[in-house]
Amino acid sequence: MKLDNVIAVRNDKTIYRDGDKCIKVFNSTHSKADVLNEALNQARVEETGLNIPKIIEITMVDGKWSIITEYIEGKTLEQLMEENPHKKDEYINLMVDLQLEIHSKKSPLLNKLKDKMNRKISQANLDATTRYELHTRLEGMPKHTKVCHGDFNPSNIVIKEDGTAYIIDWAHATQGNASADAARTYLLFNLSGDTEGAKTYLDLFCKKSDTAKQYVQKWMPIVAASQSVKGNEKERDFLLSWVDVVDYE
Repeated sequence: MKLDNVIAVRNDKTIYRDGDKCIKVFNSTHSKADVLNEALNQARVEETGLNIPKIIEITMVDGKWSIITEYIEGKTLEQLMEENPHKKDEYINLMVDLQLEIHSKKSPLLNKLKDKMNRKISQANLDATTRYELHTRLEGMPKHTKVCHGDFNPSNIVIKEDGTAYIIDWAHATQGNASADAARTYLLFNLSGDTEGAKTYLDLFCKKSDTAKQYVQKWMPIVAASQSVKGNEKERDFLLSWVDVVDYE
């Protein structure tokens, strides 16, 4: 196994390419349970038939937990948007179609989105009154069992040369309400500073899924609060500013 071709470096992992394999090496501080959970998520989503890289092996590399998958040759949708800005609406349209395909799948053994969000809201840096409001709102939302990606953004979509799209990075996959997943994608566009892309995305998602925009917006404070637990201080402050839209009675 050769580790000389670095594809990406993140806070807690380094991703390498070795021929037709992709090797994701986690830092030694990264929880073993989280690595195994990510691999299990990906294996379960594989069984739905979606186009995703297949897991080949879970192993140790230099004493660090690693996940080895197929390497998907191509460009991310994020790269294509940068290279062809005039096609951006077309790319967002494709993105929504791919997300709706994910939401059409079931995977009964995936963790439940609501359970994860409840746990994250409890950990959020918010006062007890706000946390109570968010828990209550979350409890009142319809319970669904659709596959949700949890981090669906243009950098996690790879387009092969023949046009086939693959969806990568299933670390945050759960089963739950599709509109919560859409709220997360909307916030990710905003987090990257692309408010125009966020609006285009939300309009298209609501139109294609026949979902009221207000319904997705009801999820935004809940999703923002649950996502504020991780990430850097700037991201946290941005996400917590969305929590202020909670309606108090």
